[in-house]
Amino acid sequence: MQRALFISDLHLSAERPAANEALFAFLEERVPGADSLYILGDLFEYWIGDDDLEDPFHAVVAGFLKRTARQGTAVLLMHGNRDFLVSAAFCAAAGTQLLPDPTVVDLYGTPTLLMHGDTLCTDDAAYQDWRNTCRGDAWQRDFLARPLDARRETMLGLRAQSEAGKREKSAQIMDVSETAVRDALRAHGCTRLIHGHTHRPGRHALDVDGRACERWVLNDWYSRGGYLEVTPAGVKAAVLPFA
Repeated sequence: MQRALFISDLHLSAERPAANEALFAFLEERVPGADSLYILGDLFEYWIGDDDLEDPFHAVVAGFLKRTARQGTAVLLMHGNRDFLVSAAFCAAAGTQLLPDPTVVDLYGTPTLLMHGDTLCTDDAAYQDWRNTCRGDAWQRDFLARPLDARRETMLGLRAQSEAGKREKSAQIMDVSETAVRDALRAHGCTRLIHGHTHRPGRHALDVDGRACERWVLNDWYSRGGYLEVTPAGVKAAVLPFA
């Protein structure tokens, strides 16, 4: 059966074994036979550079993904807000192709817009300013020039600041802007959008210039996992409870 699978926001780390084991089981039990597996950002809790591939945990994750690709399922990866430093060396080790954000793919006759989702949260001006900074060549060049331990310490500090900042922001500010969603669908000529980032899984129906559209939000993998399965018949969401 033709099918494409979508996951995001796994936030993998050695400290969260339940999520890691859920991914490995998913790759071994549910992915085989799929045409493609799309990972729409935040595969890792954080990524400090491809030279950290020597970390045994990172090497194991890359190995599982590469085995999936060798079995015939295309593995496609998009940057998230936590792992935007993933680059060519990781993709080679994991057998993945890096996708730009946004990307439009034809899913069995339906042009579908894929995004991580953070650029849709336009009401969060502070985050968008930080995103523009950390995606810039100057910031990344300076960061990657530091020793691994220094980079890890910096990234952990940034994560702590982010979590503290979330407690001071309203839920509305941290969610997508409906205007941004409509603008994205309009600009790319699509009636379907799939994204992650907000950790608010579900399907949202909306009208864009008289066109019936849908927005699918992917599960995060903090307390349980989840994925979307797209076939010629449509879209189906599934949950993966952790052991």
